[in-house]
Amino acid sequence: MKIFLTGATGYIGGSVAARLIGDGHAVRGLVRSETRADQVREHGLEPVIGSLDDAAVLTAAAGEADAVINAASADHTGAVEAILSGLAGSGKAFVHTSGSSIVGTRAGGEAVDDIYEDDTPLTPSPARAARVALNETIVAAAGRGVRTAIIAPSLIYGLGRGVERHSMQVPWLIALARKSGVARHVGPGGNIWSNVHIDDLVELYALALEKAPAGAFYYAENGEHSMREVCVAISRMLGQGGRTEAMSLDEAAGEWGEGPANDTMGSNSRVRAVRARQELGWSPAAPSLIEEIERGCYAAGTVG
Repeated sequence: MKIFLTGATGYIGGSVAARLIGDGHAVRGLVRSETRADQVREHGLEPVIGSLDDAAVLTAAAGEADAVINAASADHTGAVEAILSGLAGSGKAFVHTSGSSIVGTRAGGEAVDDIYEDDTPLTPSPARAARVALNETIVAAAGRGVRTAIIAPSLIYGLGRGVERHSMQVPWLIALARKSGVARHVGPGGNIWSNVHIDDLVELYALALEKAPAGAFYYAENGEHSMREVCVAISRMLGQGGRTEAMSLDEAAGEWGEGPANDTMGSNSRVRAVRARQELGWSPAAPSLIEEIERGCYAAGTVG
């Protein structure tokens, strides 16, 4: 197939592109500059110069493709509408990337019990209300003759295969532990995030592209850990003896910004990928987050 991909230089997009190219598909990737164009050419993609604000570029590229994957932004309504305009009435696939933070609970490092399956009703935080509304628009676009599917990854870990090789949460925690001499978490670190290895996530994109029904929504996870458990593993990996230390939300905001401190590093996001397993036959098999930290790519020094 001819596939148009946004986020071609990103962690998710680049990894998905590598898989699709390996499967024999021709992938065109949206990039902002000639420098980025050269980078994606080195990875086997054909560059399309433009940005998410270039509606005409997006509509044209979508119309020329057999399928479209948006891995650039979970929140850019204009880009989504432009892509849907190019695909309307075609029956072609559009796989959009959201995120499990739509069910995130600001908790200052405390655990919560709420767990969400793909069809569990949710009331998003104000920070994620627009994202949920966009997801609803995409699901409804199945009525416009587009085979839409949404993938909402949880915390992603592992070594990517594109220009960008890592996600943010684990590298942020590793960098802070190195700087501080001790692994640090928000509050008691009891807050829990589901997680998924990038290799397993890439497999889910391939399956969704192939056979997801129109209007599908899938969480992506294969386990969960508290932030304290993650920090203990980081501490052991760095030779810090498994010691961890609490930090305040203000300190976390100083490190990562107010939004990430509250909505990512100190929050809970607990989901179950029931539909992907049952409907698409997704069977994640990559190493767990703790294994990857202690004996995998992070222990091998691929971060910082």
